[in-house]
Amino acid sequence: MTYDLIVLGSGPGGYVAAIRASQLGLKTAIVEKEALGGICLNWGCIPTKALLKSANVFEYINHAKDYGITVGSPKADFPAIVARSRDVAKGMSSGVQFLMKKNKIDVIMGTGTLKPGKKIDVKGADGKTQTVEGKNVIIATGARSRELPALKQDGKKIIGYRDAMVLPEQPKSMVVVGSGAIGSEFAYFYNALGTKVTLIEFLPNVVPVEDEDVSKQLEKSFKKQGIEVMTSSEVTKVDTSGKGCKVTVKTPKGEQTIECDIVLSAVGITPNIEGFGLQEIGIVTDKGKIKVDDFYATNMPGYYAIGDVTPGQALAHVASAEGIICVEQIAGKNPQKLDYNNIPGCTYCSPEVASVGMTEKQAKEKGLDIKIGKFPFMASGKASAAGAKDGFVKLIFDAKYGELLGAHMIGMNVTEMIAECVSIRKLETTGHEIIKTVHPHPTMSEAIMEAAAAAYGEVIHL
Repeated sequence: MTYDLIVLGSGPGGYVAAIRASQLGLKTAIVEKEALGGICLNWGCIPTKALLKSANVFEYINHAKDYGITVGSPKADFPAIVARSRDVAKGMSSGVQFLMKKNKIDVIMGTGTLKPGKKIDVKGADGKTQTVEGKNVIIATGARSRELPALKQDGKKIIGYRDAMVLPEQPKSMVVVGSGAIGSEFAYFYNALGTKVTLIEFLPNVVPVEDEDVSKQLEKSFKKQGIEVMTSSEVTKVDTSGKGCKVTVKTPKGEQTIECDIVLSAVGITPNIEGFGLQEIGIVTDKGKIKVDDFYATNMPGYYAIGDVTPGQALAHVASAEGIICVEQIAGKNPQKLDYNNIPGCTYCSPEVASVGMTEKQAKEKGLDIKIGKFPFMASGKASAAGAKDGFVKLIFDAKYGELLGAHMIGMNVTEMIAECVSIRKLETTGHEIIKTVHPHPTMSEAIMEAAAAAYGEVIHL
């Protein structure tokens, strides 16, 4: 049978592309070597949020007294926390299976290798190989944990995010290398459960892609929680010969040795572009990623690529958006190309971090005349009632046109608030229009209106 479309990989890029293709009447198959939903559903976005929820609950109980509630001494049952997280992942993966059946998409389990003529050889678990053929192929093979020469992962003492989610027991001490979203989330998780955590970042700020004000606030919050934070520092060596790990760190103050049970390497990801025939069929890559045009076509006709293997941001929601645009292009629907400057980023530690658009530094480097409005949650009734006063909303506007250039938030629930700012930017709403948009009170989200009012000297509650 010849399919209209074969998708290699079933992560949030692949499975979403397959569903949209089926909706548009294309006969679609998906090839997956491990579990439907890919890393995001099984080993990334979803199960980590389940772990973080357990940490939140544990934190709540530990601070119950602050809310006028007396409880006995709580204990974190680490294996049970891990088991709950795995159950959540399993449930989500079953959900994707249901969606495949509902949309009449053929799922072919096995390892796929690209062949000329838009064919894919799929080797099943039984060792048998079948060949499937399509008119179009989308490569959505995702990425894996990046390894540094000084941090070779052994899965025992030096681990990646995947191992960090299913450790057999809770370590007493841990060094987390890299303070991007993955590193910060795990640092928060393990620290909240009682592990002694040291977070090491090579650059001068934690969560280095965020606005500097946000980075400083998160570092402050982390230190308050008992996480040791080391910035402008580099791990040069890890000695695993003894019982635990001896980590050698080059810091601005000289070399330091830290002893811990386990080291988590969270220094980014490496796209999966090897071992499935890209080179053999002549698909061009650049700097370890597949080169694509605005609608995700590679240099070879009929072959497309989306998600972490392409140059855009390595985020689940980006992969899904790329998958939909790519398929609509294949189906001749003339889609809009994706605006990579309006992609929200979220980090789900506590306090949460969320942002979209330019940082203050980027806006200034561009020489733009800007207005900045900041509203601290300290002044928010809802945040005070919730006992979550850490953080703020910061909005950056173009002074001339009133356009929202960037939104940066840190605090409780901000990952749920950022979408408003993404919509504001998409709809080209001005600062004055935001001020005049009546927000519900008391909510965390009214901080967006207040921050806009602060930028224009009209703030009420400051």
